[in-house]
Parts: sequence; C-alpha cells; structure tokens
Amino acid sequence: MAITWILVANASLAKLYANLGPNKGLTLVKELIHPESRQKNGDLVSDRSGANGSNGTGGGSMQPQTLPKQHEAKVFAQEIAQTLYHGRTSNAFKRAILVAPPAFMGLLNAVIDGPTAQMVTDRFEKDYTKSTQDELGERLGSTIFL
Repeated sequence: MAITWILVANASLAKLYANLGPNKGLTLVKELIHPESRQKNGDLVSDRSGANGSNGTGGGSMQPQTLPKQHEAKVFAQEIAQTLYHGRTSNAFKRAILVAPPAFMGLLNAVIDGPTAQMVTDRFEKDYTKSTQDELGERLGSTIFL
C-alpha cells in the first residue's frame, strides 16, 4: 500500500498527515510549530541597526538585507524540508502533496532536495492550517481521492 504524506503548512505551523489509500482518511503524523515566525520584526532583533558615519554620500542606519521574519520563515521551511527528507529516506511515504500559501510554497520549493521534490505530485497554494482534518479531507478529497 502506497502511503501519501500531505503537508499543510504556513510560516509558523506545519501539519503532516498520512493517507493510506482511497477512503482511508487522514492521520496526523507530526505537527511542527515555529513561533518565531509570528513575532514582529522588531521583536526578533536584539539591537537596533548600527549607524554609518556620514561622509556626505548618504548615511543613516544600515538595514539588514533580509528581514528577521523572512529569515525565520526560511529556517522553518528548512526544518520542514528535513522532515520530508527523513521521511523519504526511511521509506515512510511514496508520494507527497504540499499545501501552503504562495510565498511559503516558494520557500519550501527552494529548500526541498531533488529526490524528495520528485515525490511531490501535487502542490496547492492555499493556507489550510486552520482547517480541521475533516475540513481538509473535504477540500482535498476530490482532488487526491482520500
């Protein structure tokens, strides 16, 4: 029997479900929480940006190239990618489906390794993290034959 993993995620919460076949429903495998992604940018940095000495060509404070909140979302995407990698290498699933908002889906796609990415058969750019298992089954059931 081919097990399908269904990842439902956003930048701060991920739920990983397993489906054992048609009409078998969903079983929660793992839940990952990343509270840092919910904090404000100002709360994620320990100090204000340093000031540059002004030489007449500008000046002011230096801004980080990546906002702290974006950095935390990338960290969480990497953690999820590791979970999928370990699932693939331990043969815990044969197929994967990703459900995430567009921006976070882009982060996931960027960090999932090639062999694991090949096991992803469907991607849905939606945020269903607040959906119950039953609601999720209804929303995805006709598409993935739960």
